[in-house]
Parts: sequence; C-alpha cells; structure tokens
Amino acid sequence: MGFFRHIGCGYSSLSAGRGPAMDWQRSLRGRLAARCGPKKSEQELKDEEMELFTKYYMEWKGERKSGNTSYVNIPRFYYRLPAEDEILLQKLREESRAVFLQRKSRELLDNEELQNLWFLLDKHQTSPMIGEEAMINYESFLKVGEKAGPKCKQFFTAKIFAKLLHNDPYGRISIMQFFNYVMRKVWLHQTRIGLSLYDVAGQGYLRESDLENYILELIPTLPQLDGLEKSFYSFYVCTAVRKFFFFLDPLRTGKIKIQDILACSFLDDLLELRDEELSKESQETNWFSAPSALRVYGQYLNLDKDHNGMLSKEELSRYGTGTLTNIFLDRVFQECLTYDGEMDYKTYLDFVLALENRKEPAALQYIFKLLDIENKGYLNVFSLNYFFRAIQEQMKIHGQEPVSFQDVKDEIFDMVKPKDPYKISLQDLINSSQGDTVTSILIDLNGFWTYENREVLVASDNDNTADVDDT
Repeated sequence: MGFFRHIGCGYSSLSAGRGPAMDWQRSLRGRLAARCGPKKSEQELKDEEMELFTKYYMEWKGERKSGNTSYVNIPRFYYRLPAEDEILLQKLREESRAVFLQRKSRELLDNEELQNLWFLLDKHQTSPMIGEEAMINYESFLKVGEKAGPKCKQFFTAKIFAKLLHNDPYGRISIMQFFNYVMRKVWLHQTRIGLSLYDVAGQGYLRESDLENYILELIPTLPQLDGLEKSFYSFYVCTAVRKFFFFLDPLRTGKIKIQDILACSFLDDLLELRDEELSKESQETNWFSAPSALRVYGQYLNLDKDHNGMLSKEELSRYGTGTLTNIFLDRVFQECLTYDGEMDYKTYLDFVLALENRKEPAALQYIFKLLDIENKGYLNVFSLNYFFRAIQEQMKIHGQEPVSFQDVKDEIFDMVKPKDPYKISLQDLINSSQGDTVTSILIDLNGFWTYENREVLVASDNDNTADVDDT
C-alpha cells in the first residue's frame, strides 16, 4: 500500500508540472539559451540568412574553389559632373580632356606620313593598270602595311581591302580609292577632335553656344568668306547654326550629338568654302556660302518695313511670292516663338528652312505641326478643308473660279495613300514622297496653281527644250 502510495505521489507530481520533470525542462531551456545567445532582431536574422545563402551559392557555383573574388572589387563606372561652384574640379576635367584629345590627335597621320603612304602605295602598285588608275593586290597591300608604320596598321586589314574590292579581274583595289578612304577617315577623326574641344560638358554633344563658337573661329580659315565684314559675323553664325539645329535637333533639346554632325553633309558643305575656286552655282546652292547668307538676311531686312528688327504677320505675308494664306500665317504666329507678337531672325530662319526644304522630314514636321490645328497627330477632312478654304478665297480675289474641295481632298488622299483612309499622319506624308506637294496645295496659292497647271507647265518646258534642240 505504501509502495503504490509512493508511485501515485510521483505520478501526481509529474502531471502537476513540478519536481524532476520541471528541472529537466529548465535545464534544457538554459542550454538552448546559452547556445543561441540573446534574441536577434528581424533584420539581423535576414542578414544572417543572406550571408548563408551567399556562402552556399558561391560554393555551388564553384567560386570558392577557383578563388575568383573579382566581384568584391567592382570598378567605379559613374563619375558625376562637377557642379558650377566646383571650379577646381571643372578646370581639372577640362585639362584632362584637352590632354586626352591632344593624345588622340597625335595618333592621327600628319601630312608627311600621308605623303609617305602615297609613295609606298605607288611603289608597290600591281600591273597591269586599268586606264590611268594604279591598282594593288592583297599581297602588296600587306607589304605596304608593314612598311607604313604603326599609325597605318588599322587601315591595312582584310575587311577594308574587301570593302574596296569591286570588279577587277585580278582581285586588286584602286590605290587612289584606298588613299581617299584613308584621307576621309583621318579627316573625320580630326574634325571629331576639333568639335570635341568645344564640347564643354564633355558628354559628346554641342549646345548652340558651343557650335556658334566653333563656326565663329572657323570663319578665318574659309577663303570664300573673306569678303564678309566682321559686323556681319554674328548674323552669319546664327544663319549657319540654325541649319544644324533645325535638321539635327527635331525635339528642340538645344543640343546635337557630335556623331550626328559628322554623319550629315552639312559640315562638308561648310568646309567646301575652303575651296578658293568654288563655282558661282555651288555657292548659290550652299546654305553656308556668303551669297546665300546675305540673300537670307537681305530678305529679312526687306520684309522688316518698320525697321524694328522683328517681323509682324503683315510683314511676313510678303515672303516669297506673297501668296501664303492668312490662315497659315496665323498658325505660324500661334505655334512659333514670338516676342509681343513679332518674329525674330532666329525664328524666321526656321521658317525659311522649312519652306525651302519641304521634301525633308524635319521641314514636313515643322509644317505638319502648323496644319494639325486640333493637335491630334493627324490631318483629317476638317483640317484639310480649314486650310483649303483660304486658297479658295484667294482664287476669288484673283478672279479665278474656285476649285471644289472634294476633288482636291480626293487627290490628296490618293497621293498620300495613308494607312488609315480617313487620317493622314506625319509618317504617311514622309513615306508618300508627296509631302512637299500636299503642303504647297494647302498653304500657298502659287503652290496650288503650280500643281493645278502641272501638265501645261510640263508641255511648255518640253516645247522650250525642243526649240533649243532645233537651234
């Protein structure tokens, strides 16, 4: 009985959570607490988890075995531009860029080295000659490359040889074509370095003031501009710079990539003025020539009747043949930058560039914005009718029978062939190659008259040509 009482007593103690069982629990918790240490925060647990993940991931990838720790030293890839007040850092940046550009300039072929290259090419030409043109085969081409020096190494590759290889039965290239290729490459690099010297930000683009400084300092090196008076320099620079920005900065960001300047033909036209024997015809068609700049500025002065240096809508209405519609001129003054309702010379230059180059996408974009009166991104029947009514009114004033809008509308849609048969987008106009004709029909009575009488004019031209041939 005493035995069972003793067992019962022990059982009741365990079930009540007292006695030996409670001691074991306390002991176990104490050991765990001693092993784990103080309780960790949630962030510490996350950091520990990430550390373990990185460790096991690297072991799985084999990084630890190979000992590759390059990820630890990631090179710096971003350097902020110095602020305006950090004058010392700005000077340091300018000097380092100047040293870099000078080093790049020294890597280019100079005149003596180019002459030596021509001598080597001429010495290693491969017979027979084709007419008067000297040729060279690939074997001799490589020999010249070995003798020409390290600066020329980049030009003597199989890729360049294949690029210049045409239909020669002996598998040769023209020495003159290759030398011109080298000259062009050297010129491009020289010009890029020259433009980069004016890139104040060092980001690969020129602002308007940067390009103005470049052209202003270029003027004395262009013989065709020797006759310009210094008082006209500022107007000439403005005229020249506007062409670059009108065509190369369609979003009007105020800056142009140097690569875009090099890729277009404008710089070639400008540097063409180095030719002292440039023909009169070439000067008249070159926007950057002195006669062309004087013509544009002279037109501006002639339109400015009140001599205040600005053009009002009434003064601009006499532009060209004086047949631009009032509605179109209203849109010009609504959309373009004006000062108290009058246009300055820079805005006038954009206007002239747009109307004189209506086949170009940038010019069509300028005019399309004016025609898109509802700012919807397309021209519909309403837009076309809005502008053509002004043409009809001018026809009445000149005693002509107005043409039906329905006929003109159908002809415009037939010419453009837009993707949407009821809407004409800017891209539709550009793709159609008829943008200049369409815009002329809508904004200029003289342009519409020329389109309407195109068959008569063509016949007249043919008759005149026949008369000349007969004589």
